Amino acid sequence: MRYRLLTVAFAASAAFHISSPAQATDLEVTHWWTSGGEAAAVAEFAKAFDATGNKWIDGAIAGSGETARPVMISRITGGDPMGATQFNHGRQAEELVEAGLMRDLSDIAEEGKWREVIQPSSLLDSCTLDGKIYCVPVNIHSQQWLWLSNKAFEDAGVPVPTNWDEFVAAAPALEKAGKIPLAIGQQPWQTTTAFQVILVAIAGPEAYTKIFGEKDAELAAGPEIAEVFAAADEARKMSAKSNVQDWNQATNLVISGQAGGQIMGDWAQGEFQVAGQVAGEDYTCLPGLGVNEVIMTGGDAFYFPVLKDEAKSAAQAELAKVMLSPEVQVAFNLKKGSLPVRGDVDLEAANDCMKKGLEILANGNIIQSPDQLMSADSLQQVNDLFVEFFNNTSLSAEDAQARFVDLVASAD
Repeated sequence: MRYRLLTVAFAASAAFHISSPAQATDLEVTHWWTSGGEAAAVAEFAKAFDATGNKWIDGAIAGSGETARPVMISRITGGDPMGATQFNHGRQAEELVEAGLMRDLSDIAEEGKWREVIQPSSLLDSCTLDGKIYCVPVNIHSQQWLWLSNKAFEDAGVPVPTNWDEFVAAAPALEKAGKIPLAIGQQPWQTTTAFQVILVAIAGPEAYTKIFGEKDAELAAGPEIAEVFAAADEARKMSAKSNVQDWNQATNLVISGQAGGQIMGDWAQGEFQVAGQVAGEDYTCLPGLGVNEVIMTGGDAFYFPVLKDEAKSAAQAELAKVMLSPEVQVAFNLKKGSLPVRGDVDLEAANDCMKKGLEILANGNIIQSPDQLMSADSLQQVNDLFVEFFNNTSLSAEDAQARFVDLVASAD
């Protein structure tokens, strides 16, 4: 396993030593981490940054990334940049980088030996444009999970499922017991996430990569993807009575035993942790829906807009180093539910679900996120179709697949 115990000496290694800057300052950091688990995790960044003598000014934007990103982009392009801002790994900030609005971090990356310690290498590749590094990847978030309430299945008198087919088969018993089989919030990205996870699980990681990465329209038109749309049809039926809005509200339905399961990224673990629930006892996690166990190497990264203020620029450099220091990587990711981007940190405290993720990662069963494979515009069109399919029951699986094929064929 690539994660090994750190010695005290290594944890304080010179390469990542955090020292107080000559001129401390406030630095506004924008992000969309506002749920209980997320707030606990981001507090670890703030605490570590404040320890350098600088001051973290929290710029949390309520809602999802879909809500926050336009605000962040508008501020940067409008001449009111923050000190640092969250984006996901991939191409979301590509135009800002090309416009010269984001700071080149290559010198900091070289000093910290990021190429040696960040694994897999695709994470740093997603931060790289024309050979220069523009962001700090801080975690590996995989959306390939089905979270199950052990209590809900016990109340329904059926065993906790071990795969997607068993979950679908248990739905009638859950409904009879007054449970919602599948909890999904009304935010569009949640249905997009569910569809993408189903696609990888049912069609397999190779088919997913060919469709999103190679834009294989012939494969998208085939029987494997027909099965995906049929499974998505089952999912929208099972989630018909899920009337919450936010993702963490849907997670709470699982935590409280009101719902059988939720397709959601590993950040859901933060909510289970805040609720005092124990993996393997109170809840069960099925990576890849228990069908194709893979980890999507997406996640979160921080970009640093170009600033004229020298003190704030110096503070940006300190924050970049802090976020990738071994001890902060452990503290942050244990509370976030994600995996560290460093391959050399101590995760002895990891719970059962995180250990499953680590084992999958160690075995090399990884895929890239859609953001890393398809342009933002093309991906948005695909995602819009997924959302429409979940919300419009008159749109048949066959018709939706036909539209999907056209979008893949024209994607870049």
